[in-house]
Amino acid sequence: AIGNFTATQILKDPKTMVSSNGDFKLGFFTLPNTKNRYLEFASGTSRVVHLSDSGDLVLLELSTNSSCKDGITVWQSFDHPTNSILPNMKLSMSSFNMKHALQSWKSPSNPSYGRFSLGIDSLTHPQIVIWEGDHPYWRSGPWNGNIFLGLLYSDPSNNYADTYMQQTNKEEVDLVYTGINKLSFSHYAFEVDGSINEVWWDSGIRQWQTVYKAPDVECDFYGKCGAFGTCNPLKSPMCRCLRGFKPKNAEQWSKGNWSSGCVRKMPLRCGTETTQDGFLMLRMVKLPDHAEWLTGLNPNECRSQCLKNCSCLAYTYDYGAGCLYWSKHLIDIQEFSIGGVDLYLRLAESELGSKHKHKAVIYGAIISGATLIVLLICFLWRWLIKPKENRRKIRENIKFKYDRRSAELKDLPLFDFETLIVATRNFHESQKLGYGGFGQVYKGILKDGQEMAVKRLSTVYGQGLEEFMNEVVVISRLQHVNLVRLLGFCIEGEEKMLIYEYMPNGSLDAFLFNPAKRQLLDWSKRFNIIEGICRGLLYLHRDSRLRIIHRDLKPSNILLDKELNPKISDFGMARIFGHGQDQEETRRIVGTYGYMSPEYAMEGHFSEKSDVYSFGVLLLEIVTGKRSSTFWFEEQSLTLIGYVWKLWIEGNVAPAVDSVVSHPNFRKETEKCIQVGLLCVQEYVNDRPNISTVISMLTSDIEDLPSPKQPGFIKRLAATGTESYQSQQSSSVNDMSITAHLVLEDPLRIPKELGMQDTRCKRNGAANPRKDSKELIVNKS
Repeated sequence: AIGNFTATQILKDPKTMVSSNGDFKLGFFTLPNTKNRYLEFASGTSRVVHLSDSGDLVLLELSTNSSCKDGITVWQSFDHPTNSILPNMKLSMSSFNMKHALQSWKSPSNPSYGRFSLGIDSLTHPQIVIWEGDHPYWRSGPWNGNIFLGLLYSDPSNNYADTYMQQTNKEEVDLVYTGINKLSFSHYAFEVDGSINEVWWDSGIRQWQTVYKAPDVECDFYGKCGAFGTCNPLKSPMCRCLRGFKPKNAEQWSKGNWSSGCVRKMPLRCGTETTQDGFLMLRMVKLPDHAEWLTGLNPNECRSQCLKNCSCLAYTYDYGAGCLYWSKHLIDIQEFSIGGVDLYLRLAESELGSKHKHKAVIYGAIISGATLIVLLICFLWRWLIKPKENRRKIRENIKFKYDRRSAELKDLPLFDFETLIVATRNFHESQKLGYGGFGQVYKGILKDGQEMAVKRLSTVYGQGLEEFMNEVVVISRLQHVNLVRLLGFCIEGEEKMLIYEYMPNGSLDAFLFNPAKRQLLDWSKRFNIIEGICRGLLYLHRDSRLRIIHRDLKPSNILLDKELNPKISDFGMARIFGHGQDQEETRRIVGTYGYMSPEYAMEGHFSEKSDVYSFGVLLLEIVTGKRSSTFWFEEQSLTLIGYVWKLWIEGNVAPAVDSVVSHPNFRKETEKCIQVGLLCVQEYVNDRPNISTVISMLTSDIEDLPSPKQPGFIKRLAATGTESYQSQQSSSVNDMSITAHLVLEDPLRIPKELGMQDTRCKRNGAANPRKDSKELIVNKS
């Protein structure tokens, strides 16, 4: 690959051009079900690109004047997107191209324009709209200067400000995408089915993941319930008429065809002296389409102006957008369980209940006596007796299975499953914070406004009730500024959940391995994170009343608060050591490859020094900015540890340091951290320092530190043409490939703890390797 080329060079398939930071590549590609080769803006069978004498970018005989001359950008792909939006890209829309900022492909194998387009519908108060032909397909709701009022994640307590609108002039509006802070290589992809997906690359599982999609549920499709209808995906049927309205076509409505919408039952009495219209508040809804603006009004004036205007059907007041009102049919309303905006619907006084007030009182008096006792019994059973009985049964069950642990849980709040459903919006995709070997984590907000992280356990990944209760018991006993705080737990049926304090900045890996976010981690912040992790480990190993071995220390298990202070999380694999106990053996290997120490991965032995090894890998990742589980040094198939070790014995570790912190002012500290990291990942347990010694090395002015010995696991084996050992043990899926290619210092020492039914060794294709073979692949048949 080359970074640039001149008029004397050609770019011939399959060569590519790669940007200096390695994030972007220009080259030819083939789509499914076609033999055509494509390069950005052209298709065909010709495969040569060169720069002409005049400075034009030429694709054989197809030439374009779009080029870069004398260092001045004349053309760039960012200004001419097709179906993707990349970070820092601006979609400029004017009165000439409002509807066609993005175009979907015709099919997955045909990049010509499809039937869907994306743009805005107004230059004054824009909203993002997806059109199918000339008809609206989906819309975001109006931009209020801060958020789009119709998006599911537009609640102000959420920090999703990665897309915004800006008015460059009266004739042009820019849609700017900054990228998701937490994730890597994030972008928007406009699919052939008309959906716009915000995706990011998960290097751990090497797949694209979707963090946001629109349309996502049936209610997202434009006008699903017709005029004056409202849609709620959590109800059945999902469509209903607004209060004061009835189906326009009752027969079609009963069949589930709601597109005809609803009509008003009682006409408005605006302008008459005998009666007056009023407003019904619809809470937390997606505002209907075709909003109009009244400027310079406060909330009371907004209501008054709407009431005076007989054509005003509804209004709302948003402190960003101001006074909005509607004089056309109210269409595309959706009910949210959180977020959204309160809409005030205009109704005749009779529809608000005032006319039948006395009749309602009489009816209420008649039925209240008959129902009061039943309601009281139901209330007592539902809210007092049943929850206590359920909690009693749960605690008895816990006590039966974990008799010594139950006493530790008596003061820990036990949450109802229904409470967590409401708090997480039924575990909606937009509330998802992350996932791992345990399952998934969602953001939740209680009725009192308290934010929390709900960890929903999944048995698919191997963590069962034992690990769940282990985490509950362990964390409930631990209190330290660098450990995540457990707020409670939930056990109901097959559901098992842990409720933690909410960490607004997510996990360390979301910063450290994201090219954009990594820039925010200067050396002072990184060293503060390193120190915080050390203090948390010291508390676990030595200072708490329990001695805890974490066994799964890695960047995704280090959470960051709003000041980027670290907190160790995820104690599902942790083990409690007794006093005087230094080591334990297990037949069940758990944890994440790339962070497990040799004695633990190979023999099942773990101790404090196992956590020290994991910390050493984590320390090297923080300094280098490279992920250990996916790092591959092509030249010698070295792991991250092997690569840093190679540079160390060569006497120059500077190339390993992340460019963000590679500065002469920090050279001494970064090199010390690399040395300490190598001391922590030494192969033999007794050679590694304990965590208190690590802290002394990092924080003192001692310059004469011990020289590290060779680490374990310094090489990877190429996967091509080899067999691999796929672990059936319980492991986290974050930041790792379950297929483990291991290099053993002693190839004949295969631990029985791995549970092999059949082990075979290969070296360079030979069936019987020599005894001095250093590269071994272990396969579980």
